[in-house]
Amino acid sequence: MSTPLATDPAPRVSRRFRLQWEDAQQAWVLLYPEGMVKLNQSAGEILRRCDGSRSVPEIVAELEQAFDASGLADDVTQFLELARRQQWIER
Repeated sequence: MSTPLATDPAPRVSRRFRLQWEDAQQAWVLLYPEGMVKLNQSAGEILRRCDGSRSVPEIVAELEQAFDASGLADDVTQFLELARRQQWIER
């Protein structure tokens, strides 16, 4: 059974992937040996903060400050749950 994301110490992009900005795509992408996942702006902003040093609440707070927004916790958590199912992130 997996740990709820809210209690994860600090998610990070899986070692199977490399997150990078792709000028040709004008987007953040996840690269892996078999291909590439092009991320939308929100996904890229969330994943680039998943470096193993920030907790989920810290990621949410940073995004809310960066984009002058509030109430992002549910959206961020839902995306991170999807990212975990896709094996894009790990603890």
